[in-house]
Amino acid sequence: MILYLHGFRSSPKSHKATLLAGALRERGLEGEWIAPQLPASPRRAIELADYLIEQARTTRGMEPGRDLAIMGSSLGGYYATCLAERWKCRAIVLNPVVYAARDLATQVGEHTMYHSDDPFVFLPEYVDELAEMAVGRPAHPERYYLLAAKGDEVLDWREMADWFSGCQGRILEGGDHGLSDFEQWLPEVLAFALPAS
Repeated sequence: MILYLHGFRSSPKSHKATLLAGALRERGLEGEWIAPQLPASPRRAIELADYLIEQARTTRGMEPGRDLAIMGSSLGGYYATCLAERWKCRAIVLNPVVYAARDLATQVGEHTMYHSDDPFVFLPEYVDELAEMAVGRPAHPERYYLLAAKGDEVLDWREMADWFSGCQGRILEGGDHGLSDFEQWLPEVLAFALPAS
């Protein structure tokens, strides 16, 4: 199962999530992925992800260490790292936030969502929630795949490369924060994400 976690102010309608859904549908695996709309509260976002994982364990017999890959973009990459350390599963991080409390402190306030006109309010206490859930560098780098673009206009790719040193993946020349060329890397990402069975 792939659990896809979108980025800040994004949604399951993002370009990457849509491409992923299509690729899995083509492989007959549309039932093997979940892409929830995450709440603004980081604590609640993690609680939702934990609930979905636990539900898959209970109803489908999914074993996280064997059957689960968590894919996260930007802030979702930070969440994916926190969850992968807890559940001891594979994680694919796409231009991930590394220092979430620092980077998201500048985003406190009211915004709109990227894929709708819905308001998105990021409260000061959410920065504290990000700090509280922080984990160290990956304990098992072999369980991680990093896709980071040097052309990321939002985050510093060098921090990503340093934090995820020893992990599989690619550092892309150029590119952008949204990974607009994600389709090119999707087969490689899915090869890492899907169980070998």
